[in-house]
Amino acid sequence: MEKSRSRSGQALLVWGLLVVAANLRASLTGVGPLLDRVQAELHLTPAVAGMLNTVPLLAFAVLSPAVPRLAARWGSERFLGGALVVLTVGIVVRWLPSAVGLFVGTTLIGAGIAVGNVLLPSLIKRDFPTRIGLLTSAYATVMGGVAAVASGVAVPLSRIAPGGWHTALGCWILPALIAIVLWLPQLRAPRTVPGTVRGQRLPWRSPVAWAVTAFMGLQSLGFYAVVTWLPQVFQDKGVSATAAGWLLFLFQVVAVLTSLAMPALLRRTRDQRLSAAVASAVLLLGYLGLLVMPGWAMLWSVVLGLGGGACLVLALAFLSLRAADAAGAGALAAMAQSIGYLLAAAGPALFGLLHAVGSGWRAPILMLCVAAACQTIVASVAGRGTVRPPEDQAPDYSVGGITQRA
Repeated sequence: MEKSRSRSGQALLVWGLLVVAANLRASLTGVGPLLDRVQAELHLTPAVAGMLNTVPLLAFAVLSPAVPRLAARWGSERFLGGALVVLTVGIVVRWLPSAVGLFVGTTLIGAGIAVGNVLLPSLIKRDFPTRIGLLTSAYATVMGGVAAVASGVAVPLSRIAPGGWHTALGCWILPALIAIVLWLPQLRAPRTVPGTVRGQRLPWRSPVAWAVTAFMGLQSLGFYAVVTWLPQVFQDKGVSATAAGWLLFLFQVVAVLTSLAMPALLRRTRDQRLSAAVASAVLLLGYLGLLVMPGWAMLWSVVLGLGGGACLVLALAFLSLRAADAAGAGALAAMAQSIGYLLAAAGPALFGLLHAVGSGWRAPILMLCVAAACQTIVASVAGRGTVRPPEDQAPDYSVGGITQRA
C-alpha cells in the first residue's frame, strides 16, 4: 500500500473508487429497456439500434491499450479525473434530441468508462494489494447495483419525466457530477508514484494473459447482449415493457448479490479455475433455458444473474490476481479490455442482426450458448498462473506456477 497515504486518505480513496465504479455501467444498462422507443422515435433498424451498446465497447477496445501510457504521463488520479469529465460531457451530448447526439454522446461515455475500467484494477493492486478480492467485489457490486437500478427505473422514468427517454438517459449526469466532486481530493496525489501504472509493454505472448482476455471478452459479450436485448426477447413473449425492464433489473440484482459472496471464495484459494468454470456453466444453463423454455422468464433472469455476477467479479479480479504488480495489472487490464471488448462489441450488433435475418431469437441465443461454452473451457487457464512483465523484449510468463521464457 502506498506509504504516503494516511488512514483517512486511504478511506477517501476507497470511497472515491466506489463512486467512480457507480458510473461505469449505469449510463449503458439503461438503454436496453428503452430500445424500442429509441428505435421508433429515431427510425433505427435493429442492427443500428444494437450499435448503441456496441459503440462504447469499441471505445473500450480502441482506447484501453493507450491508458497505461497516458496514465504514466499525466498521473493515474489526474487521468481518471479527466475521464470522469469526458463521461459527464457524453451524458449531456446524448441528452440532445437527435440520433447524432445519441451516438456521439455514447462514444464519449465509452471513452470515459474505458479509462476507469483499466485504472481501477491497477489502483487497487497498487494501494490495497492484500484486499484485492474484497475491493474488486465491492466495486463490482456497486457498479452492478447502480446498473440494475438504471435498468429498472428507465421505463417508468421515461413515462413521467419531461423529455421522455431522453431524460431517462440524461439523469445519470447527477452521479457523474458527484463522482467528479468526490475524486477531486485524489488530484493532489503526486504526479509520479512508484508502483503505479507505467508505460509497460502489453503481455501479448503470455498464454495466461490471452486466457484472461478471452474470459473477459466472452463474459462481456454475453452481458452486453443481455442488457441490450433481453427486454425485447421477453416482450416478444408477451411480457409488458415495464415488466421486461424489471426482469432485467432482477437479473442485475441477482448478479450483485452473487458478487457479494465472491470475496470469501477469492480469499480461500489462489486457484479460481473451478469457480470460473462453474460460473460459466451456470451462464450456459441460463441461455439454454431461454432457448428451450423462454416462458420461464423470471427463472432464467435469476440463473443468468447467478452466473453473470460471479463471472464479472472473476474477470475483474483476474486483472489483479494474475498480475505480478500494479504496472502489470494495468498492462493486463489494457490488453484484456482492448481485445476482450473488441470481441464483446460484436455481441449486441450481431445479436440484433441474427434476429433480423432469422426473424426470431433462436439464432442469437444459440450464439450466446456457444460463447458461454467457450468461456467454460477458457476458465481452466485464466483461473491460475501469473503474467510476468516483459523483460528485454522477451516476456516471461507463468502457467501453473512454472515460469517460462519466451
